[in-house]
Amino acid sequence: MRGRSLLIIFIIIIAGSLVFTATNFYLDLLWFQDLEAGQVFWTQYLTRWGVRIGALLFLFVFFFVNLMFTRRYVLSFPNLALRERLMATGFMRYLTPRRLTIYFLIGAAVLAYMFSGYAGSYWMDFLRFFNHVPFTVSDPIFGVNVAFYVFKLPLYRFLYGFLMMAIVISILMVGAIYLFLNPPVQGGRGWTLPTGRGFSHLAVLLSLIFGLKAWDYRLQQLELVLSERGVVYGAGYTDIHANYMVLLVLMIMAAAIALLFIANIFLRRSRLFLYGILALIGVSLLGGWAYPAGVQSFVVEPSEFAYEREYLEHNIEYTRSAYGLDNFASRSYEPGATLTWDDLRENTGTIKNVRLWDYRPLLNTFNELQAIRPYYRFNNVDIDRYTVDGEYRQVMLSARELDKSRLAEQARTWVNMQLQYTHGYGLTVSPVNEVTSEGLPRYFLGDIPPTGNIEMNNPAIYFGELTNDYVIVNTDTPEFHYATAGDENEYTYYEGSAGIPLHSFLRRALFALKFGEYRILVSNELNRESRFLFDRNIHERVRRLAPFLHYDDNPYIVAADGRLFWVQDAYTVTERYPYSAPIGGINYIRNSVKVVIDAYNGSVDYYIADPEDPLVQTYRSIFPELFKSFEEMPESLMAHLRYPVDIFNIQSKMLTLYHITDPNVFYTREDLWAIPLEQYFGQEQLIEPYYTILQLPGYSEPEYVLILPFTPDKRNNMIAWLVARCDQPNFGEVEMFLFPKERVILGPKQVENRIDQDTEISEQFTLWSQSGSRVIRGNLLVLPINNALLYVEPVFLEAEGGGLPELARVIVVFQDKVVMENTLEEALIHIFGELETVPADIEEDLSIDIPEEAQPDEERSVIADEDLAELIGQAQAVYEEALQRQQEGDWAGYGEKIEELEEILSELGRLLP
Repeated sequence: MRGRSLLIIFIIIIAGSLVFTATNFYLDLLWFQDLEAGQVFWTQYLTRWGVRIGALLFLFVFFFVNLMFTRRYVLSFPNLALRERLMATGFMRYLTPRRLTIYFLIGAAVLAYMFSGYAGSYWMDFLRFFNHVPFTVSDPIFGVNVAFYVFKLPLYRFLYGFLMMAIVISILMVGAIYLFLNPPVQGGRGWTLPTGRGFSHLAVLLSLIFGLKAWDYRLQQLELVLSERGVVYGAGYTDIHANYMVLLVLMIMAAAIALLFIANIFLRRSRLFLYGILALIGVSLLGGWAYPAGVQSFVVEPSEFAYEREYLEHNIEYTRSAYGLDNFASRSYEPGATLTWDDLRENTGTIKNVRLWDYRPLLNTFNELQAIRPYYRFNNVDIDRYTVDGEYRQVMLSARELDKSRLAEQARTWVNMQLQYTHGYGLTVSPVNEVTSEGLPRYFLGDIPPTGNIEMNNPAIYFGELTNDYVIVNTDTPEFHYATAGDENEYTYYEGSAGIPLHSFLRRALFALKFGEYRILVSNELNRESRFLFDRNIHERVRRLAPFLHYDDNPYIVAADGRLFWVQDAYTVTERYPYSAPIGGINYIRNSVKVVIDAYNGSVDYYIADPEDPLVQTYRSIFPELFKSFEEMPESLMAHLRYPVDIFNIQSKMLTLYHITDPNVFYTREDLWAIPLEQYFGQEQLIEPYYTILQLPGYSEPEYVLILPFTPDKRNNMIAWLVARCDQPNFGEVEMFLFPKERVILGPKQVENRIDQDTEISEQFTLWSQSGSRVIRGNLLVLPINNALLYVEPVFLEAEGGGLPELARVIVVFQDKVVMENTLEEALIHIFGELETVPADIEEDLSIDIPEEAQPDEERSVIADEDLAELIGQAQAVYEEALQRQQEGDWAGYGEKIEELEEILSELGRLLP
């Protein structure tokens, strides 16, 4: 009775597992089909299970055949003493030929199932192997196409490990059987191993192991171009002239030992086993370590550069190629010229788009001022460019996503969470350089419903970075759209194409089972037109569709044609590019794919941005329906593509060393670069690459670029400046501006130090800190204007207890001048107004208000005595109030009065002739 109960429980468990597996399979298929990616699903699924089933069948047959070879030996039972004991207990009746076959079938099946499961995870290696596209370059040592290392070698390594595992397990199984039935005998000369059928069987298996090992040694020879030994990554002198020869000897010895084991089936000399293995181990130890170490220490190191020069050249060439550094243009740039107002007027595109807002404090400001409702949240701030009122403007923008965790506890019902609160709403767009009189951002697009200068017809966000749960749309419950003034709300129904229709009871049951929610099955709010949306997080969505790509950490929102889209950069990478130095586990990268996700419909489009990349060509041959050509991307989206920060950071780090192409300079490391430091929140950190609109030196039009300065290693002056161009038709071009080495160009840290040393600025920072405010210094921007560099750093204030960061000041540094003013315009006037008379039309060209003292004398207005008297009186009154606040210990009030006094004095100084 108990046995029957256990059987029933077992059957229920198996049946339940099958039902869950079938449910997930069917719903996954529907999800891929909803994205028009059925071919991707079937290719992945069939390949994964094909590899796993193939491995299972191979192991089953291999284990079973080896076990069957032992059956006659088991039936003969040469161990007579053990045979008599088993016969006395009646156990021998279980050792019939038929029963042994059944035992072996079950054992082989169980072992095959246990050890074949991991094989399915290598499905992509098989697809890449059979569909690969060759590279246009071969390795410099063996002349083997790079495609061998990238596409073939991973599969060979899997096969080697898999076959070795199968043989070792078989040896352990059959060896245990043979030793159990016929254990070694101790004689006058020690222990004697049994001979006969078991000996021959083990000899064949050992022969296979050493044959595999010979193949392994050959693969190791080819893998020398991926060696991490030596002065650089890749094969060095010792690898080629010592390790390669040792591996060749080991390969020959392993093959000879394999043949020797086969021959020993007839020779019957068991000591040959031991001699062969000991010889291989000895050569491996001495040749694999002692000989190469001797060559390295006594031959190479005394004249290392002379021996390694050739291999240094290989490393430089292949590393630069693998990271795309060889495609970077470079030119000399000699800053230091004096800027005039005419220079600023020639570069109005740069001046009008100086990025004053820093994305970090701006995120808090957006959440305070533009979230509108507590259940909305801005997850991050992106940087982009738009044409607003006919002007090319750089902006910061963020999507207003729905964060259901912020709903009141009483509102977190299933109907609210899954049927009513289904989507975020709109985005906020601010120019990077405009602030209100309160130090807050202005908006090109904002509020609910969205209003502004950017077209927005469909602001709903069903797919985003915070959409981590499922929702059901087109139900009898209207969806919350947005809140209006007062207590009225706007509701809507989904009109898009995303989601799986719930037109049958079976589908509702399957979704209820998958998500463990019975309400999906019984709710009266659902109807035949309802659609089920799941896996809506864009990070998970793209990785599920194409897990073989690597993705940028920061997708960004784009408003195009009145709708919202997410753009996600994707990379093709490998860690097996010959001679290329690795970083972060890879040694080759291309930004070959741009992924566009519709925030409303959830559609995912993969556009090939680098059709010359063999990796993306290979993936396209595997999944022809997944990828689209770059030309198929709408122009409205193409206008917002950018050079991604992740690959730019990787290339920048590699460039600190691999800008050097001379092997002698490379070896001595005498021209190393470094990424400079900047101040943020009172701490030093590596300066971040930053997007901005610049009119690059030598070019006539402003354009959207990503830039990063460099300094010499362990020094603070600037040595170079890297720019990646983002606008068509120059998208993807990268250029290095090389500064002269014979004179000092101030680097970011030196500029930060000069700011810290300025007494007026330091005193103001101290005053703010004493009055209960935190000073936040934003990105230090290095802006090239013709043949001069202008440094700009915004300063934000935030209350100690947190709150709303405000843009309080702008610091501008030019040559020996350091100024901090309320606005960028005032700082420029402070610097350049002292150098020359400002042209009368500069106000119109730069869109700034020019103080009267900077205007021509004949246009300067006459100041009335009563105006001066009024300002002096105001200053006296505010000063007395500040002293009173100080005596009362009201430091916050004291700081406010001092700021007010500063403004009055600035106005007074402006009016005085």
